[in-house]
Amino acid sequence: MTERPLDEAELAALSAYDTPTICNALEIVCPERRALGFTTETLICSFPALKPMVGYARTATIRAMEKPAKDADEMAADRVAYYRYVEAGPGPSVMVIQDVDSRPGAASWWGEVHSAVHQALGCLGVVTNGAVRDLDMVADGFQFLSGTVVPSHAWVHLVSHGEAVSVCGMLTHSGDLVHADRHGAVVIPHEAAREVPAAAELCMRREAPILAACREPGFSAEVMARVMAEAKEIH
Repeated sequence: MTERPLDEAELAALSAYDTPTICNALEIVCPERRALGFTTETLICSFPALKPMVGYARTATIRAMEKPAKDADEMAADRVAYYRYVEAGPGPSVMVIQDVDSRPGAASWWGEVHSAVHQALGCLGVVTNGAVRDLDMVADGFQFLSGTVVPSHAWVHLVSHGEAVSVCGMLTHSGDLVHADRHGAVVIPHEAAREVPAAAELCMRREAPILAACREPGFSAEVMARVMAEAKEIH
């Protein structure tokens, strides 16, 4: 990353909005990304009451339905390298994990232990097409957005880490800024991130007269046409 990482206040400003509002704002500041950069498949949000998470992506791929080809020492070395990668770089982080099995989500990399480990390494949660489990024992405040919820971890193991991944339609590179909540996730281009809160407020100001008109007696298509024209003039 060449850009200066967002500070705590800047990250908090982004987390004040839900992910759909962030997507609306990106249509203003990055119109060329209107149809890309976000999840396009349904994810299960295990903890919908948690506020949106905003952090820098740490990426990895996993597999669960085949025994790993490496021996125990090689697997342990891979895990240590992965944990060092998760810990390094700007934070907080959001894990974006692609399950590369032919049937993703058949077994889980995520549960009580990994939520605690990753939280202690500075991570806010995970976005994955794979599975999660141990929902009653997850580290407090750690978010799960997953393709499935299952009871077993089977042969789950790391395949790689640090490379670009595609999770539910969202292409993510290591270090990307990710915003996620119960609706899904979106990558915020870092060069535009500081413009997004103001754009989100503009979106909400433009929506306000339309919503107010809908709630008034006598609302009609003609009223809608008028308030739509008025909303376009809000800057």
